[in-house]
Order: sequence, then C-alpha cells, then structure tokens
Amino acid sequence: METREKIIIIGGGFAGLQLAKTLNNKNKKVIVLDRVNHHMFQPLFYQVACGRIEPSNISFPFRKIFQQSRNTQFRLTEVREIDAANNKVITDEAEFTYDKLIIATGCKTNFFGNKDLEGRAFGMKNTQEAIGIRNHVLMTFEKLIIEKSRSDDGNWNIVIVGSGPTGVELAGAFAEMKKEILPRDYPHMSFENLKIILISSTEKPLAVMSVEAQTQSEKYLKELGVTFLSDEYVTDYDGAKVIMKSGKEIPSNNVIWAAGVTGNVVDGFPQDTLNRNRYIVDRFNKIKGYDNIYAIGDISYMETPKYPQGHPQVANVAINQAKNLGKNFLKKNSSDWQEYEYKDQGSLATIGKHRAVVDLPFIKFQGFFAWYFWMFLHLMLILSVRNKLAIFFNWMWSYFNKDSSLRLIILPNKKNETEQ
Repeated sequence: METREKIIIIGGGFAGLQLAKTLNNKNKKVIVLDRVNHHMFQPLFYQVACGRIEPSNISFPFRKIFQQSRNTQFRLTEVREIDAANNKVITDEAEFTYDKLIIATGCKTNFFGNKDLEGRAFGMKNTQEAIGIRNHVLMTFEKLIIEKSRSDDGNWNIVIVGSGPTGVELAGAFAEMKKEILPRDYPHMSFENLKIILISSTEKPLAVMSVEAQTQSEKYLKELGVTFLSDEYVTDYDGAKVIMKSGKEIPSNNVIWAAGVTGNVVDGFPQDTLNRNRYIVDRFNKIKGYDNIYAIGDISYMETPKYPQGHPQVANVAINQAKNLGKNFLKKNSSDWQEYEYKDQGSLATIGKHRAVVDLPFIKFQGFFAWYFWMFLHLMLILSVRNKLAIFFNWMWSYFNKDSSLRLIILPNKKNETEQ
C-alpha cells in the first residue's frame, strides 16, 4: 500500500484553513496545528469590540470544520521551533514529523519595539483582544456613571492609532455607539465630552485605497463626529496619555493600536530567510533554501514583476496562495506546478451605517450602495449557514432599532486571597 504524504500546516487562519480545505479528503495525511481551537473571521473583530456581534458568530471550531474529514486532523498546541534538518515541528506537548511543512502563522500587532505601547495599548488581532477592548471600554462608562465627574479626562477619549480599514471601521462604530446607544444605556449622563480620536500617520485615511475613497472616508468620519488627526506619529503611551512626535499629548485610558502588523515568525530559520519579518518564498511559496517547507498568507514575502515589494497582507492573497499551493500538491509532477499570480479583486471599508467605500478593479463607488455591498460580501464569506443567519439577524436588529443587546462585560473571576 502506498504511504500517504504527511503534510503539517501551522496556523488555521485564512491561508492555513483554505489549504486544509483544498487537501480535504485527498490522498494526503494533513495535520493542522494551532494555539487556539477555532478559526477566526478577523475582518469583523471590530464589531465584537463594539458589542455588535458575539465572538461565537465569527469563530469556527476546527474540530467541527473537519468533523467529516477522512484525512485531516487538528492538534491544539503552541509551536516552539522547527527542526528542519530532521523534518520535525517541536511544540509544547509533542514533536511532529512531516514530509511537507506549511507555515501559515499570519501576523500579530506591530508595536515597532515600543514595550510601553505593547503593554498598555490594545491590539486587535485575535478574539481575546477584541473582547478585551469591549470589556475595557464598557467598564470605562460604568466607572463614569459612578464617579459622575470628569476627574479623569482620559476616560472621555477613545483613541485609535492607525487609519487603515481596521482603524476607520472602529472609529465609525464607536462614533455610532456614542450617538445611538450610550445615551439610552446611560440616560442620566451626557456624552458630549466623549471624543473618538483617530490618529493617522498619513494625510488621509485609507491610504492604500483610491483618492476618491480617501476623500469620502474622511468626510464620513467628520460627519460622525470623529476627530481625525493627520500626519501624526504616536511615539509613546504611558497608560494615561498618548504622546506624539509633534509634541502633542492626548489624555486617554482607552487606546487601540491599529497602526501595523508584523509576522508571527517561528524559531528555527536563519535570518537570511526573512524580509521585514516575513519568510522569503519563490513563486510556488517555497521558503528560500528549503525543498519541503512553504509559507503562505501574511507570513510570506513573494516578489513578482507586478509586486516587486511583496504582496499586500490581505485575506484575498492568503486564500488564493493556499488554493494554488493545494492544487500544486495534488499534481503528480512538480513540473506541472503553477506559479502564484495575485489578481487584485479590490478593497473596501465601512464607516458606519450607509457609509462605505469600495474600490473594485473596474469601478469605484461610495455611500449607501457601497455599504450594502460591504455587508453582502462579508456575510457570504462567513463559513457556516448558522453563523450567517446569526450575524444577519444581529445586523437587521441593529439596523431597525439602532441598538444591540451584546454589551456584555466578561471579566476573569477574582478570588479572595483570604477567606472571609
């Protein structure tokens, strides 16, 4: 009997999950390793952070996804190191051997080496961080209603650093919460002094999108009452105030960092395999210097004539690199493998109800129709029918009632050090 090739995939994000699905029920033995037991739909993390949808609506357990699979297994474990010489993955609990290894570990929040920012500001790259933002912001309002004074100005400023899609969408969602939800939750409080502040290192928000999208998104932010600070660089955050390169300071106890990402690199590879903390790969996603180790998605750096500086770190690249690599693995001869070529399918962002911007290869549009297009596309990308229906119901409820009932504060239990 022919021995099946053993393929290990590290990471179950967009790239890793798509590769596993492409190889599902094929003549390969596939093992997916991840430090959490579920796939997360990251584009909607900001809605978890703002209490619009439940984390479970955008989280999909791997064991449920592969419940009917005949060849794919999942292991919950933290990968520590790759022993490439012996074809081994070393984890907290065990060692796994492989014939082919695919690294799809994605990215984490990039604080650019600033430990103060990393320790005190909130990132938003996983479910725990999104829930942490929700808890912290809601707790701020609970403290304010008890204090009934402005003794701490930092409680009245929600600062978002970074004006890419994540930052812009967060700012719009918090601005709508200030206008529609908080006055009803706290009828005896005035939220006139609550400021949503978006700090951008560029002149306009959404710098990677078209000029039309940048101009319109800035207009939408201003309509919602968001304070947009352009051409500003945050240099530090001491837990009480945000410090900028220009010398300006903003008091804030709620700082969300959406200013960049960096690769989740696994130990065991020489430095010359990396470029900007991403693995250098060829057109087949094979890591430089290795015959049986590949990297896909955000963690891969592939130079092509169309993209000499590497591809953008977006879901579309990750998904299609995984599809291409999976199809190549299933071919009998490596000479038949197809090189990866990125086809830009456009980008989009939403800035509150009826406010969105869409850049497609053949058309650009904004406003009401763009907002519906954004909702439809994200709904179609959700994995299960049950989750699609749950999100659709929450969105429709919020649309007609301008409210949500998902503002739960979930904090760890505090155990008494001494028994009473």
